[in-house]
Amino acid sequence: MMKFLITALVVLGLSIGAWQVYQFWGKYRGSDTASETAAPPPQINGDSLPGMPQSLEQTYQASRQRGITGLRDFLKEYGNSVSDPRLASIQLDYVLLVAPGNPAEARRVFALVKNRTQPDSPVYPRVQQLEKTYE
Repeated sequence: MMKFLITALVVLGLSIGAWQVYQFWGKYRGSDTASETAAPPPQINGDSLPGMPQSLEQTYQASRQRGITGLRDFLKEYGNSVSDPRLASIQLDYVLLVAPGNPAEARRVFALVKNRTQPDSPVYPRVQQLEKTYE
């Protein structure tokens, strides 16, 4: 009889402990899914941002189609003619393209963009999104 009582108490204690662990885990799992379902910052179309003369638009589109070298050459040649926020958007596109082959260059250009981007800039959410990767 005593063996049965001890066994029943152990099973009951383990069941209550397992239930407590399940409830505790549910609190954290619930908070994770809430943060995952939070709406991401709205993505801004870089082509609609102000700061680039209309006369450079076709040159930029052609450069963008050439990939990394096209954007790098465009930024070297016309970077002084383009202003923020459009310049920051183009440079962030360049960062994303150059990162797999040259992470040091990606971090360098990202630091330039981050240092001059203000919180009220339309590019700021994108900078924050990339910050952990390129810091």
